[in-house]
Order: sequence, then C-alpha cells, then structure tokens
Amino acid sequence: MVERVANLKTPEECTMFEKNVLERGRPDLAVAARKRALELRAEKYGANSEPERQCLEAVYAYEGVLSARNGKATRDLRTWQLIKRHGIIGAVERAVNRDVDVGSYPALLELGLEDYAFEEVVLRHSELFSAATVDCSRTRLESWKAPA
Repeated sequence: MVERVANLKTPEECTMFEKNVLERGRPDLAVAARKRALELRAEKYGANSEPERQCLEAVYAYEGVLSARNGKATRDLRTWQLIKRHGIIGAVERAVNRDVDVGSYPALLELGLEDYAFEEVVLRHSELFSAATVDCSRTRLESWKAPA
C-alpha cells in the first residue's frame, strides 16, 4: 500500500483523501484509500482473526455499495443482526446462502472492491464454511465473472 494511504488513521481521513485524489485524476489512490477505510473500520470493530477481519471488511464494503445506491450513509442491518446472533463467520455463511443482491458485485467491481464480496471471502477461507456455502460462492462468482 502506498505510504500516504497507509498513514491515514481514520475512515474519515480516507474519505477526504479519496475525494482529493479523484479530483487530481488518481483513481488508483482512491481505491487504496477506500480499502484502507474498510481495514480501519474492521480493526475498530475488533475482529479476532484474519478471516473475521476480511468478513467485516466485506460487510463495510457492501454498506458502501448501499450508501452509493441510496445517496446517503446506509447500514446493512440484516447482516449486522446476523452477526449479533451467529457471530461474524456464521453471519457471512447465512448471507451467502440467502437471496443474492445481483447488483452488489458489479457495484463492488465499479468501486474497485470486488475482492470484498462475501463469496470471495468464503473461497479464501473455505475451511471455515460449509461445503454448500463454498459451492454456492464458487458458482456465483463464476457466473458474475463470465463474459456476457
């Protein structure tokens, strides 16, 4: 990560930096700042492991998609309720197995955050999820990435 981005200490600093570098024609730095903001939010939440941190980053990335879609800050209340009831890994398992938001992956792709899809996290840490969830994730990602 670029040192200037790595030195950002809050999600708000990341947002301001992102806006400034976009105005200067540096979308690469804007994506890096977005990713840094996700990392900072997940750290603040307090993940107990690397897979949990990545799951939390995916939740925050999806909230970014919802916020962009709605034109205002929007929380993913369903997933946060699942986290409260089933823990972070259990919530992602359930989120992947519910009806998919077909617009979320293209929106993550547009933001440069496609690696933050729940399905991507499941495949990176397949040993933590059921075989059905891993298969569902693989199938979904293949369909999203297939040429239209």
